Amino acid sequence: MQSRMHPRYYLDPEIFEREQQKIFRKVWLFAGLKTLLGQHNAFITRKIAGIPIVIQNFRGELRAFENVCLHRSALIQTEPVGRRPLVCAYHAWRYDAQGQVAHIPDCDSIYRFDEAEKCSLKLRRFALRVVGNLLFVNLAPQPMPLEEQFSPEFMATLESSSNAYDTEVMVTTWRGQYNWKLAYENLRDANHVRYVHPKTLGQIVTFHPRVNEARLQACAQPLHDLSPVALRQEMRQFSFGGPEARYEDMRRFGWHDLVERWSHEDAYYNWLAYPNLHIASGNGGHSFTIEHHVPIAPGCTDLEVYRFSARKKQAFAFSSAVLLEEMHGSKRVVGEDVDIMEKVQAALHAHAPVATQGAYEGLNRLVERWYSTLMETEHGL
Repeated sequence: MQSRMHPRYYLDPEIFEREQQKIFRKVWLFAGLKTLLGQHNAFITRKIAGIPIVIQNFRGELRAFENVCLHRSALIQTEPVGRRPLVCAYHAWRYDAQGQVAHIPDCDSIYRFDEAEKCSLKLRRFALRVVGNLLFVNLAPQPMPLEEQFSPEFMATLESSSNAYDTEVMVTTWRGQYNWKLAYENLRDANHVRYVHPKTLGQIVTFHPRVNEARLQACAQPLHDLSPVALRQEMRQFSFGGPEARYEDMRRFGWHDLVERWSHEDAYYNWLAYPNLHIASGNGGHSFTIEHHVPIAPGCTDLEVYRFSARKKQAFAFSSAVLLEEMHGSKRVVGEDVDIMEKVQAALHAHAPVATQGAYEGLNRLVERWYSTLMETEHGL
């Protein structure tokens, strides 16, 4: 079976911009962890679909604004994470919890804004939803309900598992030379582990690729209903989570007894939240990894990796060493994925052969059908 994904989908700047407009500025996107925003004026900053965002705690209420001062377009909050009022360092314009300009030094004497003009100075606010400890932002002026993007069952397992996250978090960013879509095609492919990760992940757990006959039949047909509601309903099935492989003899470490394990099932858990969030627990809920693939350009993706344990029963002195070792383990496995994705990206060119797929790749084919419909028609979400 031939893939629907022409090489231009991974190479063309116009396609990349169309993705930004039709997907990333329409859907709910992962924006960070609530655990990093526990105090008044705590903030995190992001760049989502090219737009700088700040999410800040205003006396217990989290709000998301465009992180651009209305005076000279400087960033208001300049660090990835921190704690300070919403004040621009360039000319000290201060904003309140509504995003309204609350104070401009020497406003009457040197700016001479009248009251109506001052009242019009308000930051653009974005829709924000909290699911357990996960933050999702939607950039659309009229955002779709989050429940239309993710099923109730998926949201329930996201909320349950993320409520188990500890507050000590280790984060790193890896810039890869690959298209963001390659990451999720790879993550939906259970057959790659034994070949790409034979000395790492493949040593500790076995994944079993299976043919889903219903998907195989469905993906052979075109999409008939192209209404926004139908396209959102189709997208829902691209996000899923739960135990993907079970251990016969899961490795145990002493620190496991020091955290409140989320699950009592010895399994490798995966959660995929379309379009670009992957969460995993390789040890049955003792710790978690978040991989967030942020599109930068057609052939460039920032891979943000978060690592944390389940909530500690009590603080222990070597917790940072545990996270560092866990992060090194993630880096080895993720590095193998990045290496193969960069090799695929390097091989692509305008006249490259279109991929040939097997019957087990039904979910990837459903995503391709949906994606190519969005890219090649005027229909949208």
